[in-house]
Amino acid sequence: MNRKGQVIIYGLMVSLCIIILALALAKPTTDFSSTAMGNTTADHLGLNCTDGSIDNYYRGACIVTDLYAPYLIGIMLFLAGGIIISKIIFD
Repeated sequence: MNRKGQVIIYGLMVSLCIIILALALAKPTTDFSSTAMGNTTADHLGLNCTDGSIDNYYRGACIVTDLYAPYLIGIMLFLAGGIIISKIIFD
């Protein structure tokens, strides 16, 4: 049997699962970020990022929370692409 072909197919399946997971987590992570950056209500605490007079620590937390979703999804897609490329090149 052709072991290289089997490994490439396995790598494609794993990377496809990671891509599907990244796309499935895109909406919940953006919803979480927007909820966390919103105003404080009776249901949840928010960072009140739209307020211009917030402390520097809260402003930093707002920036990190805002960048959380794109970095998470980007890293997962980059990881899936790396698995595809590594299975094709190194095997």
